[in-house]
Amino acid sequence: MELDFQQFIPSLPFLLKGITVTLKIVFVAGILGFVLGIVLSILKISKFPVLSWIADAYTSIFRGTPLVLQLMIIYYGTPQITGVQIEPAAAAILSFGLNSAAYISEIIRAGILAVDKGQKEAALALGVNNRQAMFDLILPQALKNIFPALINEAVSLTKESAIVTVIGVTDIMRRAYIMGGDKFSYFEPLLLAGVIYYVMVMVLTLLAKVLERRMRRSD
Repeated sequence: MELDFQQFIPSLPFLLKGITVTLKIVFVAGILGFVLGIVLSILKISKFPVLSWIADAYTSIFRGTPLVLQLMIIYYGTPQITGVQIEPAAAAILSFGLNSAAYISEIIRAGILAVDKGQKEAALALGVNNRQAMFDLILPQALKNIFPALINEAVSLTKESAIVTVIGVTDIMRRAYIMGGDKFSYFEPLLLAGVIYYVMVMVLTLLAKVLERRMRRSD
């Protein structure tokens, strides 16, 4: 059987609109995961065992269960408990953000622990409190050191976002499936979707390299 991409040319604008949907979910979920990841990483190195245990338990749960399961629990299971139906896009952002936070917290925690303890001790000796030392001195250095790892997480989040098709979000994958259903031919639109994801990841990687070079020059 020969491939016929020409029949899908009129539907390309429909497919490309999925990029906006995908990027919106990835961007908002990434911000949510990053902010929550910082909070979890600080809790993990807290002097209070209860806070550390809670953060570790959170990470264990979200890293130990499939992302698609978490997505379906939030979208299909939450209404059963709360009586409120969550919008598909909101469920996707929430599940991806909560899942990403578990991984980002470990990355940030490792970055914080890699910073020389002497710097914090020197800051405290100069009268700087713990909060200021963490957010003005330790955390900026940690983020600069773990920047490549954070980009890898962003790349993974971009690719994993394709699973939102299981709850009906009209992202790139869902639109490719719809195109295939209209023509009873799925290989071509799915291949086109794969190309789009690949280009998105490559662009993100190139931008990350540019930012990383600038960060190194500013040292």
